[in-house]
Amino acid sequence: MAEDLDQRKLLSALCHGSIFFGTLFFSVAIPIIVLLMSKDDVAKANAKEALNFHFNLWLYEIIFFILTLILIGWILLGILAIVNLIMPIIAIINVLTKPETAYRYPFIFRLL
Repeated sequence: MAEDLDQRKLLSALCHGSIFFGTLFFSVAIPIIVLLMSKDDVAKANAKEALNFHFNLWLYEIIFFILTLILIGWILLGILAIVNLIMPIIAIINVLTKPETAYRYPFIFRLL
């Protein structure tokens, strides 16, 4: 049982931490692989949530980039960069301290 819990913590933390990998392929591939290969429902839920967070960030980046023409977009892109750094760290801490439940990012659209 402890081995399953450790594996759940590792997979969940990898899903949320994947956003810190430099390339788009690895940052998205890790949650997709966990979603498809894992049998753990909590790890799968964390993988879905990490993918939703990725999709939301991409959508906001596109919108804020368009808004840079009005100058407010630069401020919003700065705020988004801070959110991109802080929220996954909070998610990792949460899945390591409470492995029995999946972490849910606040204020995002859930596509999966």
